Amino acid sequence: MSTAKGDVRFRSFCKPDEIRQYDFASEFKAHGDYKSLYTRRESLEENAELPDANVVLALAQTQKIIGFGVLAYPEAGERWLELGAGVMMEVKVIEVARNWRTNNIASLILKMVVDYPQIEDKIFYMVGYSWTWDLVGTKKTAEEYRAILIHLFERYGFQVYQTNEPNICLKPENVFLCRVGDSISKTTRDRFKWLRFGLSPWTWNVD
Repeated sequence: MSTAKGDVRFRSFCKPDEIRQYDFASEFKAHGDYKSLYTRRESLEENAELPDANVVLALAQTQKIIGFGVLAYPEAGERWLELGAGVMMEVKVIEVARNWRTNNIASLILKMVVDYPQIEDKIFYMVGYSWTWDLVGTKKTAEEYRAILIHLFERYGFQVYQTNEPNICLKPENVFLCRVGDSISKTTRDRFKWLRFGLSPWTWNVD
């Protein structure tokens, strides 16, 4: 991609050895008003080691990571694992360095994150927590940022879904976005509906 700041190169399904070849932009850090979700390149390397994960990098000056995205299975203890192994995958992060925003980089990162061979066999989801958003850097309110996030993900088939997951319910601006693959069975879709509200009746033993 050509931008006013220079060319940006994108790579998907990056492995740890490849990620180690690149420098991590210094902007990914704890600012006074905002902390990047990943402040170390090693966090990307760790995600790249996970089974079936897709780590996407946006690279400037050929070797500097100025944006990244991660798709991976839910972590241990998350309710979404109850739907079955390998069914749900989380878009864990889409982030672009402050100085490189407004260049459509985030959109292309997300496009490559979800450009996944088994996408129609999966339920992709993203949890937007308002306390992780760079409201100062973007000069947006939480409501405005939420709307931008929804618009970005809707381009790639995501929709807003209701849930009673406690962390999501902590703030009204928080949002739960999902993309349900075309090959997901009706049974799994019904179970997903229950699971969003903390119920899994298919596991209950009823005499």
